[in-house]
Amino acid sequence: MKYIITGATGHLGSKILKEVQKLVPNSEISVGVHTVSKAKNLADQGLEVLPIDYLNENIMIESLTNKDVFVYVPSKSHDSFSRVTELENVINAAEKAHVGHILAMGFIADQENNPFDLSAFYGYLPRRLAESDLNFTIIKNSLYADPLIPYLPELIERKNVIYPIGKEALTFISLEDSAQAFAKVATSDKLRKNGKIYTLTQSRNYTMPELAQVLTYVSGHKIGYQPVTLQEFSDMYNQNGEGHMLGSMYQAGSMGLLNVVSDDYQEIMGHPATDLQEFLKKELK
Repeated sequence: MKYIITGATGHLGSKILKEVQKLVPNSEISVGVHTVSKAKNLADQGLEVLPIDYLNENIMIESLTNKDVFVYVPSKSHDSFSRVTELENVINAAEKAHVGHILAMGFIADQENNPFDLSAFYGYLPRRLAESDLNFTIIKNSLYADPLIPYLPELIERKNVIYPIGKEALTFISLEDSAQAFAKVATSDKLRKNGKIYTLTQSRNYTMPELAQVLTYVSGHKIGYQPVTLQEFSDMYNQNGEGHMLGSMYQAGSMGLLNVVSDDYQEIMGHPATDLQEFLKKELK
């Protein structure tokens, strides 16, 4: 089997790569990166390093040729139009390269009425793959738990969680758990079913007062819940122009669209995903 993993220098892609390396030999793994010269450390591990440019179909075709499993981690562009354009090139290239199977990353904010800036892309992803000539599996992530770690000092200072969610709940998954599930599905014929969509979540979701209780426990500091408005939240975290995207995501949360709980992780891995409190305690040691 020949595997290619894109986004291999990013947060999720790099972790997927490490987990796949535990399951198959390096000689079967290729990594797709935007700048090959910056991935010398990967080449030194005996991995084939290939150029990947989601907007250049010809480069994609060359890198995807003779690959059995293509793990597709989308770019970090902040609007659906850019990502859909990217996806069209990815699918066209994968079809022309006769890729055996594409394993694509999705996200739970993909409902028809979801106001999240990228919901159109995530809703388009399964429909576009379904009409393609490709065999595909999609793994939808819930919210990553990992950003809570660097965010915790600010919450301690504020003494409150401020997400504008109201009475609704959010569900989480850690990057490590997500990567392990991606690797297991990528390397398992039984799990890598054509048309299958998995949703990765922990075994429960959290209202904001419940999240505040968890953060209070793991930090040793009293943290409550005092939400700001969506506009205030967008303005506060508008670094690199991400404010509107983040605000739109929490707007979706306030509509109850980010509270999905699934046992798919258990189906894939044979055990539940790491509990949020357990994850935070381990990371804060």
